[in-house]
Amino acid sequence: MSMINAALVESFDEPPHVRTIPAPEAAVGQEVVDVLAVGVHPATRGIAAGKHYTSPKNLPVPAGADAVVRRADGSLAFVMPMGAGTLAERIVIDPATAIPVPDGTDPAVLAATMNPALSSWTALRTRVPFEAGDSVLVHGATGNAGSTAVKVARHLGAGRVIAAGRNRSRLDDLQAEGVDAVVRLTPDEEATAAALAEAAAEVDVVLDYVWGPPTELAMRAVLGARTQHTRVLDWVQIGGMGGDALTLSGHALRSNAFRILGSGFGSVEMDVMQREFTELVAAIAAGGMIVRPRPFSLADVEKAWAHQDAPGERTVILL
Repeated sequence: MSMINAALVESFDEPPHVRTIPAPEAAVGQEVVDVLAVGVHPATRGIAAGKHYTSPKNLPVPAGADAVVRRADGSLAFVMPMGAGTLAERIVIDPATAIPVPDGTDPAVLAATMNPALSSWTALRTRVPFEAGDSVLVHGATGNAGSTAVKVARHLGAGRVIAAGRNRSRLDDLQAEGVDAVVRLTPDEEATAAALAEAAAEVDVVLDYVWGPPTELAMRAVLGARTQHTRVLDWVQIGGMGGDALTLSGHALRSNAFRILGSGFGSVEMDVMQREFTELVAAIAAGGMIVRPRPFSLADVEKAWAHQDAPGERTVILL
């Protein structure tokens, strides 16, 4: 029996461990591929810790939620097999879900960038009627997904981008990279609300990676400062760093053209997601948006799991 190495989740209380397992075999309509690079994203860690809605019910299973792979014909593809892990030397995929990767693409860069970029790309491309020239507030812009959202908004033609976050040095970096305004989210609620009102009163879209009480404050500040209350504001919930719930006054909805919606796998049809995956892969391959990979070998998966990514960096395991 042929054997391969894989990083297995054996307990939700421990990092994955490298183990030797039987090599996968393809059933009818499937394909065995070689795994080249796997991103270790917050969601990847959450799945492996049993804290994500896609976490497995039965263990052990391979860790990993996505991968850059080499197919039998030598071409590269990006895959995200729902319900199946990817941190193994070879995995089985459905060929229909394999996203082609242009020749010459760095697998590590693609594995590092796809997940952070996907949330904002999907939100702006499928969840709101975003048009080139619209203005965007990224609420929670100093995390990796949020800072990548700034790049995505620019790439897609935003006329004005405002970055709001807690990390002062990261905000300074984003300002140097060309955002139009920055807002530091501080414990001083009055000062934070005033800064949001001044910088973001007239935005068209908010990409919200925070939620919870900080978003309650931001909503009150932005809506209260708008001069055209009939101008549509789309507020897209993407992440929940600040909490899972908030309290919203009905008055805010009645007195503004204000729409709140979420963006995630349950909100977009899979055929639409496949199309957006393809276009996002092409944009990353062309250098439009880059997250710096921090590579680890499969043998060092436990070290990779413990590594804390720096701003603009994403842990990637190379096989």
